[in-house]
Amino acid sequence: MNQKVPTRIANILINALKGGVVPRFGLEYITVGRTQEIAAILHDIEMIEEGSASFRFIVGKYGSGKSFLLQTIRNYATARGFAVVDADLSPERRFAGTKGQGLATYKELITNLSTKSKPDGGALPLILEKWISGIQTAVRLEQGAEGEAFDALVEKQIYAVAGSLEGMVNGFEFARAVVLYWRAYREDDMALKSRVLKWFRGEYATRREAKEELGINFIVTDETWYDFLKLFAAFLVGAGYKGLLVIIDELVNIYKIPNSITRANNYEKILTMYNDVLQGKARHIGFLMGGTPQCIEDRYRGVFSYEALRSRLAEGHFATDDMKDLSAPIIRLQMLSQEEMYILVEKLLGIHAQLYRYEPALSQEDLVYFLTVEYNRVGAESHITPREIIRDFIELMNILYQNPAKSVAQVLGDNSFQLAKGGLEGEEIQSEFQEFEV
Repeated sequence: MNQKVPTRIANILINALKGGVVPRFGLEYITVGRTQEIAAILHDIEMIEEGSASFRFIVGKYGSGKSFLLQTIRNYATARGFAVVDADLSPERRFAGTKGQGLATYKELITNLSTKSKPDGGALPLILEKWISGIQTAVRLEQGAEGEAFDALVEKQIYAVAGSLEGMVNGFEFARAVVLYWRAYREDDMALKSRVLKWFRGEYATRREAKEELGINFIVTDETWYDFLKLFAAFLVGAGYKGLLVIIDELVNIYKIPNSITRANNYEKILTMYNDVLQGKARHIGFLMGGTPQCIEDRYRGVFSYEALRSRLAEGHFATDDMKDLSAPIIRLQMLSQEEMYILVEKLLGIHAQLYRYEPALSQEDLVYFLTVEYNRVGAESHITPREIIRDFIELMNILYQNPAKSVAQVLGDNSFQLAKGGLEGEEIQSEFQEFEV
């Protein structure tokens, strides 16, 4: 029995999946498989909440569900009370570069700062104002003060949180910005608020400009942006959040950098983050980085080309595809099984029917027929991905909905019967589906 999905969410899911992209909402309605992987990452999140830190690579082929898993964890973390920042790397966004690419990644991360009450990103102003409002409420309830005495007590609490940051790298400047935002909030100075937010987001081009406008002789740069993420994690915990989860996808864009020195600089930044986590230098922060097997394992251009990372990340002698060590820093995603794909297309059929308000007519045999055709295409054994199957299935549902007189076999084409039935491979695949009881 398919779970009832809100129409808005159903529309987002169908449109995003048909376009080959991962929807940011509603993933809980279509998640199948990945039970062990999700459990391992959720354990990491529990440790982050306790004050620890974590670092994981999520590795899978294109279309294997890597980005889907990252977004699923993102949604879980915000629901759990974490703040989450996420970004896709690109030629303009890296960990380090000569043209501000590291700072560009930081800007993207802070722009996408999300919480439970602000899941679309842009949560920084809300976080700051909610934090100040929370302190005001606590002081009012505990002290019952008013007027200047009330402001003094609130400011004391603000300075206490700010002071806890000053021992960290660049913490003094971060603390000053926090206090400036409090003053702007108290005096309802929108211009000052805007300037402080600009500073937090790394949008000041020079220290001189920041000094003139805020009195802070420091800005976020390519060299310091990672330190600022650690400061944000500490501040967010002081503001009532459980921690900060940093999700970075498309590591392949580091692999594609033609210059070996620039690639090495980027891998050096990853090594710094990894070492900080393992050595206890980072607290209440977790990193999830998504990439393809090639961009991790290639000894000439991938992460493993940087010996200090390869020696730390390489697997031991006992893990296999069937027996994975899910506490290792690299989680490798296998393709969804055929049984899991059946469950997924069945869920999608129910969502599509809810969205377009019709009674689904496809039978179990029709779904098996479709999947058997998909898995028996030439080269499917090594190349077909869940993304392609999902896209094909949504297209099939759209066509059947728009052409109700057509059958599944007619839409799949004249050779679909041969694809489904022909040859030993097709018979084996269909047999597997027939043995699967729904």
